[in-house]
Amino acid sequence: MDFKWVYTLDEINFNDLSQLYKIAPLGDKKSYNLQTVFKNSIFKCFVFHNSILVGAGRALADGFDTSYICDVVIHPDYQGKGIGKDIINQLKTFSKDHKKIILYANIGKEAFYKKLGFKQMNTAMAIFQDETQAIKNGFILDESQ
Repeated sequence: MDFKWVYTLDEINFNDLSQLYKIAPLGDKKSYNLQTVFKNSIFKCFVFHNSILVGAGRALADGFDTSYICDVVIHPDYQGKGIGKDIINQLKTFSKDHKKIILYANIGKEAFYKKLGFKQMNTAMAIFQDETQAIKNGFILDESQ
């Protein structure tokens, strides 16, 4: 398969990107919110096949200390074809001069990211806007029990 890689926002339809997150399924991310977060991310990757958006990812980075890879999404029909791995590797390459590259993995995907060189952290902490949902999804521990 021939894929077209894009690293700018010039060709991106954020309604298509929003739909991609829904069908992946990685949640209901509004197009205007995606436009904001991708615009504010130094590094971004979009992958097209026959003009269809089939993959995307971004990295928030400060230019020296930390790059945070997030929002990696692959169309269900294209999962398992190495596109996610290629997006992560491209974002790692873009981020190579940072002291640390951080990635927030969904539950069950840890082994995939370990194969790409990521190590599990012992001290990661988070504050979630919807803490109840974060506990339900297994992202944070329920410390009330």
